[in-house]
Amino acid sequence: MKSVALAIEEPTPRGIAAGIARLITSGDLAPGDRLPTVRALAAELGVSPATVSHAWQTLAGAGLIVSRGRSGSTVRSAPREWLPLRYRDFEGGTDAPLDLSRGTPDPALLPGLGDALGRVRLGAETASYQLKPDIPELHDLLRATWPSPVESITVTNGALDAIDRALATLVRYGDRVVVESPTFPPFIDLLEQYGLEGVPVAMDDEGMHPEAFAAALNSGPRIVLLQPRAHNPTGISMSPARAQHLAELLRRSRTADSAVVIEDDHSGAISVSPDVSLATWLPDRVLHVRSFSKTHGPDLRIGALGGARDLVDRVVARRLLGPGWTSRMMQAILFDLLSDATEHVQAAREAYAGRQSAFARAMGEQGIPLRVGDGLNAWLPVGDERAAMVSLATAGIRVARGAPFQLVPDRPHVRVTVGLIDAGMAEIALALATAARA
Repeated sequence: MKSVALAIEEPTPRGIAAGIARLITSGDLAPGDRLPTVRALAAELGVSPATVSHAWQTLAGAGLIVSRGRSGSTVRSAPREWLPLRYRDFEGGTDAPLDLSRGTPDPALLPGLGDALGRVRLGAETASYQLKPDIPELHDLLRATWPSPVESITVTNGALDAIDRALATLVRYGDRVVVESPTFPPFIDLLEQYGLEGVPVAMDDEGMHPEAFAAALNSGPRIVLLQPRAHNPTGISMSPARAQHLAELLRRSRTADSAVVIEDDHSGAISVSPDVSLATWLPDRVLHVRSFSKTHGPDLRIGALGGARDLVDRVVARRLLGPGWTSRMMQAILFDLLSDATEHVQAAREAYAGRQSAFARAMGEQGIPLRVGDGLNAWLPVGDERAAMVSLATAGIRVARGAPFQLVPDRPHVRVTVGLIDAGMAEIALALATAARA
């Protein structure tokens, strides 16, 4: 192992943290390796113990080391093996006072569940294995608010459950899947789990780039997996014109004539962009997924899958052999929320839009122009991801590394959950700009 002190070019808290981070990135410091004590390293560098302690706090805030008081500090060990590969970057807690790494909604903007819980009354629905999976009133409400005419809808345990179930019924090992680049990390994990080959397509401000999409279709994909609104991580929403263009390219393609589109509308009603779907032009080849986690709370674990009847029925039939259905009690609670908490959701949508606008404006004032995103997240280019995270940890901020979002290596980025910034925007933008240049 390389000497820790020799790797430190500047004996300041930031310099010490940066030197340790380089050792971890290079592999000279491996997971589980014990670091020198604060006093020992301070003596070797000729600085105060408080200087080293501050560096240790920075590294812990960046998720690189674990400090256990008098027991010493070690390089963070590899996460538990059962975690999907790209989930591991988000595993564990953080000491950062401001955690902008999670991509989760602001709890203060979620509607309360108390009134809905008090109003829900179910009888025979909770004691039957034979009833239809979905309660009729929720099914009818979803159909009335779907972005395009739809033959069949079923309720699932969240958006990712719907996508997983769809892939399980539609793909075979070795199939190709066209996917946005960058994309949501669990999508890449799912592709690897099913032995699928991802075909990345670059994006512009309106969604998948048409020329790149057309080239990807030449690979003969079985699935096109995309996020029509509030794309995670970029915040891009697909324009209706772009959706029509992509649908036409897919309709004309001879090499992708059997490809099915899976759309993940994960942010739903907190998105300020038009509710678009390629199903408007390709009704027989699109499965549209809607989630209520960002609008009503992740722990509801409810999403919905809609599309052509033959496609949806395959998912429903397979699911009946496993979990069977999503709790009808939870469905009833969601129906009550969708019927009663509309003003609350509208207020959340306006709050998130305001935060996105303020963030883009504040970053522009720091000399980093960004488009105004939709939904919760922003995609910030940086010089070096690890250096940026260490710099931000010094300021008490944690963000998500960009690498897990990329199917193929690309320019370094970090994802910032802008939706959680309800105060101090100017100071946060300054810290982010400093980190981007680190």
